[in-house]
Amino acid sequence: MAKKGKKYAEAVKLVDRAKAYSVTEAVELVKETSYAKFDATVEVAFRLGIDVKKADQQIRGAVVLPNGTGKTQRVLVFAKGEKAKEAEAAGADFVGDTDYINKISQGWFDFDVIVATPDMMGEVGKLGRTLGPKGLMPNPKTGTVTFDVTKAVNEIKAGKVEYRADKAGIIHAPIGKVSFDAEKLVENFSTIYETLLKVKPSAAKGTYMKNVSVTSTMGPGVKVDPSSFAVK
Repeated sequence: MAKKGKKYAEAVKLVDRAKAYSVTEAVELVKETSYAKFDATVEVAFRLGIDVKKADQQIRGAVVLPNGTGKTQRVLVFAKGEKAKEAEAAGADFVGDTDYINKISQGWFDFDVIVATPDMMGEVGKLGRTLGPKGLMPNPKTGTVTFDVTKAVNEIKAGKVEYRADKAGIIHAPIGKVSFDAEKLVENFSTIYETLLKVKPSAAKGTYMKNVSVTSTMGPGVKVDPSSFAVK
């Protein structure tokens, strides 16, 4: 642990905690200060001026990152008949119905995302207590409850990420890996930022983008100046 502490301390020295950097500067600093021996994930955190206790200020959705996340998601599709064949053709890793529901109830979790056709939700809903706490329950808001299984699987494989404001009004989302070019990370960052601007609740008062930071797995956080990215 001491070794990790020393590396972290060295990395922290490179970051001016009092400064808010431009997106490009922040991303380059995150790349520079990542000391993990693996290709660390780069994550952005947006602290929003919303009251998540109010139903009209909750934010949840999904967006496809132009440059992907650097991770291939394993997709499980709950579907029957023709829709099951469609899911297989689209490249889903697992396709089935009650057989997989039974597997999950027995503790199987070798997948990252679940897509379900609406007619399967009555059965999938029985797994609510198992899937809910893990954030794996399919949801129409994130496009994972749909009859268009081909589109759903393609988008997830292309780098679709879900976002949801937590109790403190903070949204965490991956924007790629440390090995990505800075331009690609900035592009992914901008895509999420612009999406969050579009879904700003009309009931939200005051400053919407309160705080933005970028970090890598185990690395120090770097504050981003919201005025540094172009609002389209």
